[in-house]
Amino acid sequence: MVDAVSSQTLIDGPKNVVMKFTSLSDGTGEAAVLKVDVSALAGAPALVRIKRIHYSVAGMVATLLWDATTDVRIVDLQGDGTIDCAEYGGLWNNAGAGITGDINLTTTGHTLADSYTIILEMIKD
Repeated sequence: MVDAVSSQTLIDGPKNVVMKFTSLSDGTGEAAVLKVDVSALAGAPALVRIKRIHYSVAGMVATLLWDATTDVRIVDLQGDGTIDCAEYGGLWNNAGAGITGDINLTTTGHTLADSYTIILEMIKD
């Protein structure tokens, strides 16, 4: 059995994209799983900036990563909340060598029935 995960694109406009990710863990977890593939977005932007993160993470930690030769941690999410970065233009991709523009997700401390729902509001660059 594997974690029951889903990804949904809610908005994919000329400048903005909103995506929702969910998981119900069987204890397996996720390791650097591709969640945002920028080349698959309308207009194929090179990068995205994260404007807001809405999250509900129960029983584990969900870590968002900028994809690169060595992934760069964006944020660790646990509990419920919103991270609003719109006021200063969003979280910029600072991945460096091998940057792809994509966003990956890793879970740690996952056990049976842990879960997450994450909504990313992003700006295309």
